[in-house]
Amino acid sequence: MSQQEYAGRKHETSDPLFEIRKMVNACIQCGTCTGSCPNAFGMDFTPRHLWRLVLTGQKDEIFKSRSFGLCSACYYCTLRCPRGLPLTEAMSALKQIAASEKADVFKTGLCFYGNFLESVRKHGRVWELEFMSMYFISIKNPLIPLRYTSLGLRLFSKGKLSVRPHAAGRTMSLEKLFLKTKEVEQTIR
Repeated sequence: MSQQEYAGRKHETSDPLFEIRKMVNACIQCGTCTGSCPNAFGMDFTPRHLWRLVLTGQKDEIFKSRSFGLCSACYYCTLRCPRGLPLTEAMSALKQIAASEKADVFKTGLCFYGNFLESVRKHGRVWELEFMSMYFISIKNPLIPLRYTSLGLRLFSKGKLSVRPHAAGRTMSLEKLFLKTKEVEQTIR
């Protein structure tokens, strides 16, 4: 293996954007992805701008933005791209990198999903009272629960929130599913 090949391979493993850059390398910056995206209005960087940032390797800029987090995986960009680039997969890969590196943009989302899955794992389905309590504790902002107090009281008064967890009955089969998922995740990493 030549020194140049070795340097190239070392760069592949150290740069988390390398695989995504390969996905969008043929982008001609036509803007079709941005024009097709139903969520582009809410993004701080449009998809077209995001691909340019990926190609130029501006990792910090990318992970400060919330653009890729707003992708709803509708596949319009992928379907309409004149180059046939896998743009939805690239957005998904950005989300995975942000989650694995615990980017600030995803911290509250990771808390939300983690607490949701933990509630499902323990009870076979989500127990809303425990789930939201654990979520509010994990985000460590005492003011956020106050915003939801009136909603919680209305739901409780209508019997939509239970003080005790629901009896799901099949938590053992879910436990096997969670263990298998963890096993698969570890083999991927």
